[in-house]
Amino acid sequence: MGTVPERLIEAATRLFADKGFDRVAVQEIVDLAGVTKGAMYHYFGSKDDLLHEIYGSLLRMQTERLERFAAGSAPVAERLHAAALDVVVTSVENFDQAKVYFRSADQLAEDQRRAMRAERRRYHERFRSLVEEGQADGVFRADVPADLTVHYFFGTVHHLGAWYRASGSLTAKQVARYYADLLLASLRP
Repeated sequence: MGTVPERLIEAATRLFADKGFDRVAVQEIVDLAGVTKGAMYHYFGSKDDLLHEIYGSLLRMQTERLERFAAGSAPVAERLHAAALDVVVTSVENFDQAKVYFRSADQLAEDQRRAMRAERRRYHERFRSLVEEGQADGVFRADVPADLTVHYFFGTVHHLGAWYRASGSLTAKQVARYYADLLLASLRP
């Protein structure tokens, strides 16, 4: 059994994914987590704070991993491929967190929504910097704006929840490899 905050996040994630953020009462979350409301409010000020943390923890983990890939010494194409592969695998492995956020982000308080968008923008900008590096070095084609390439790629990543099933014929790693390969193929000069 995890810490109280971990149990609350796990319970909230499961309930929000199954029923929707707006249809879950705080009492359901604390009951599933096996804690009191007082314990929840000790760690989280509101249900909104739980929603913010559910996606925030995933995004922070993905950002830390992206930074390691981006700062590596491998050629830029290898670093971009590794980063693309990683974001697909970690998104699939944490589907409920991503799904909950994308379904419910508009229900967050405006300041939390703004903060989340800023964190996602920083992630995308760092990812884009790898594309721009490859374009500047002549490794990637430069006739397509890096922004457009990144939006195109992440559009497919964010759409995974609409069709991917763990019980399907492709593993998360296989899908990730195809996506990363397609991204790199689209950037070849």
